[in-house]
Amino acid sequence: MDITQQAQATTTQVTPKDVRIATWICFFAWTFAVYDFVLFGNLLPVLADDFGWTGAQSTQVNTWVTAGTALVAFAIGPIADRIGRRKGILLAVTGAAVASVLTATTGLVIGLAAGVGVVFLILVRSLAGLGYAEQAINAAYLNEMFAHSYTDPAKARRRGFIYSLVQSGWPIGSVLAAASVYLLFPIGGWPLCFVIAAVPAVFIVIAGRWLKESPQFTTRRRIEELVKADRQTEAKELASASGIDMTNQSTPLVAVFQGESLRSTLVIGTSFMLNWIGVLAFAILGTSLLTAVDGKNITFNSALAILVISNATAFAGYLFHGWLGDRIGRRNTIGIAWILSSVAFFGMLQAPDGNFAVIVALYSAGLFFLIGPFSALLFFTGESFPVHTRATGGALINASGQVGAIIGGLLITMTLSSGGTWTEAGLWWGCLPILASGLLVFAARKRDPRVIRTG
Repeated sequence: MDITQQAQATTTQVTPKDVRIATWICFFAWTFAVYDFVLFGNLLPVLADDFGWTGAQSTQVNTWVTAGTALVAFAIGPIADRIGRRKGILLAVTGAAVASVLTATTGLVIGLAAGVGVVFLILVRSLAGLGYAEQAINAAYLNEMFAHSYTDPAKARRRGFIYSLVQSGWPIGSVLAAASVYLLFPIGGWPLCFVIAAVPAVFIVIAGRWLKESPQFTTRRRIEELVKADRQTEAKELASASGIDMTNQSTPLVAVFQGESLRSTLVIGTSFMLNWIGVLAFAILGTSLLTAVDGKNITFNSALAILVISNATAFAGYLFHGWLGDRIGRRNTIGIAWILSSVAFFGMLQAPDGNFAVIVALYSAGLFFLIGPFSALLFFTGESFPVHTRATGGALINASGQVGAIIGGLLITMTLSSGGTWTEAGLWWGCLPILASGLLVFAARKRDPRVIRTG
């Protein structure tokens, strides 16, 4: 078998059926990873009451957990570029499940030694960053799988929309987390909620036997084996036949800051970080801003109402921006949407306090254009890196979001502590970072959604 035939054999082992199975498994894996990831935030006030934490202590624990999540989310990228996308997904799912079970035991550890127990909790919840990291691995994996399933340019234009369906697991997982708290907390308290959160992982790991490794990764691995065996000519011929660039032989962790990858790392990573400052202000701390007297002074009788509004908005936003990215390009979709989001949130902050209809309408529009583009962004990230650095680059950018959350938390806390209002904090650390992220992303290299990247 000559080199060209070897390349063809590698790329034809994945069938459309394999890609459909992979898409569904990735959807459920992401949904249940989000379920565990969001569960901690939902139950943090209850944990604080049980452990006797003050509001400041609770916030401090969450900040350390966020920092740990960022480190773990980044670390999984180089690992997935080494062991493969399939194993990376299963590692992320398993890690999130283990973190859930261990979280249920933290009450006992804190009861025995409070200081040690808190450190244990932070380490355990940092491990749950594997669940958060899964979206970056999913994006790299499905980007490569879709490249071998949607070779027809007409079908290629549907890749972003299909991926947006996978990414919609975030609002679905969030709703499941809220529902589980409502149903399980009265029965067994917060430990039972975390134990049950680990159960779906068992089914995902079993389903993982039907996942096939992406052809791009297996081809790259074969080329690296030929290089190590000093079969340079065969390696170059196989790389050429497969459309894979082998000029950069650095480790993925180094290569992500070199050549083509450097621009994507700096531009998309910084945009993602800036945007997450705004996500913290309007999505994560949105209820505080809306209900604060020095915010919008709106009384929500039930937190479920906010949850339904935000997650329904996010779900619709994912699908719309996935669809739009297939038509005008993902970079353009992300930039335009984030600029519109900043405008909508600015209008909300200027609206008369207590005007529920106007404020919630603008808040929903802001979330639609803020959260929805993440489906386009994650797929765009996969398109922006070569196969050698795809998982590492995606993980680094994904982790930068948690860095943005930490920075945003510090800035908002500083503003409120110095006498500023929630409205001022929302303007300075919500609207402006979102606007900056939307403008900056246009500096990223444009990718034609009709063009399939095979390397």
